[in-house]
Amino acid sequence: MNSEAEKFAGVDGAKGAWVVAVLAETTLTWTACASVTEVLEVTRDCARVGVDMPLSLPEHGYRVSELEAKTFLGTARSSIFHTPVASVLDAESYPEACAVSRQLTGKAISKQTWHILPSVKAWRDADVDRDRYIEVHPECSFRAMSPATVFSSKKTGRGVGQRLASMMRWSEHVDLADLPPGPAVDDFLDAAAAAWSARRFHLGEHLTFGTADGKDRIVA
Repeated sequence: MNSEAEKFAGVDGAKGAWVVAVLAETTLTWTACASVTEVLEVTRDCARVGVDMPLSLPEHGYRVSELEAKTFLGTARSSIFHTPVASVLDAESYPEACAVSRQLTGKAISKQTWHILPSVKAWRDADVDRDRYIEVHPECSFRAMSPATVFSSKKTGRGVGQRLASMMRWSEHVDLADLPPGPAVDDFLDAAAAAWSARRFHLGEHLTFGTADGKDRIVA
């Protein structure tokens, strides 16, 4: 396969919606999508797609992939929060979800986790090809992209600048002036990092946290 002629995509959640970054050769373009169904349509001709959303759920305890990714990130480990157990998705309220989680893991879930459960469920229900749609964590991607950089928060100007500088080493055309309205800048940057990891996975140059297959895997 000629990877230079193929397209790769990265997907990041953006307040109930989605940002898709498509990497074609060295050019990045972005699209805002309202649903996972729309994301799948936009990415249907991409060789690999990196998704910043849990694509596997544990039955008990924590995923090994997340524990390994936290170790990789070191002081930035707090950017990864633990994926809830699968049974939590059936909860009808936050207290119920916390009770289920406590029973199976010993700990409740955070409000942040509760609010993303609809997105987690949407990807679970989509039943995508787990060899083509791979789970990524953008902070791991940026760390792999620029190991010597001590990244500031992506919510700060310095953090945005650091991530843009890292991206410019592999993408010749990054035009933020044409970004779709709505999502924050860090959502677009995270989607781009996910696309970078998707291409690395396709070429066999990636880092793997967890299992080699898609049962419990995060790729960088």
